Amino acid sequence: MSSAALRPVMGAPEISRALSRIAHELLERNHGPEGLLLLGIPRRGAPLARRLGERLVAVEPALAGVDPSALTGSLDVTMHRDDLRRHPARAPWPTQVPPGGVDDRVVVLVDDVLSTGRTVRAALDALSDLGRPRAVRLAVLVDRGHRELPIRADHVGKNLPTSSRERVRVLLEETDGSDAVVIEAPEGGEGP
Repeated sequence: MSSAALRPVMGAPEISRALSRIAHELLERNHGPEGLLLLGIPRRGAPLARRLGERLVAVEPALAGVDPSALTGSLDVTMHRDDLRRHPARAPWPTQVPPGGVDDRVVVLVDDVLSTGRTVRAALDALSDLGRPRAVRLAVLVDRGHRELPIRADHVGKNLPTSSRERVRVLLEETDGSDAVVIEAPEGGEGP
């Protein structure tokens, strides 16, 4: 197994500030919390959606006393991916939608890293199985570029241009024991 060099890009304080900023942007763009529903794309998008829901409740007076779980859920995209033939062994994650569903709501898909756009395309397909939202937006912690589909995020924590050989890894307290964003580069640099 080859080793890789890890370069830290964001720590816990930067992730927290990025999520707070995204929460404020969501409220501003939506003109308040009315109809907002945050659906995280497992694995790391789901805890990010929960954190955003908590921030919305903390900063929006109209949400005082609301349980953040009423604003958040998760959306499994496994069976809608276009690479199942190449990687068929995937365990689906549960899709959890709060009562009231997605119909006529402003659904914000939440993910950790946006790259090619293929996961978001799968999420849009999965979402159409659940109902018809009034609008769909995308919030990501990191946008690294390398798009293969015409998809862009509405809310971005950090734009992080990377080489196609590098891998962006988001670590979260809920799944990994700590919060960080690191770039994993193959040992020996970029090469030809």
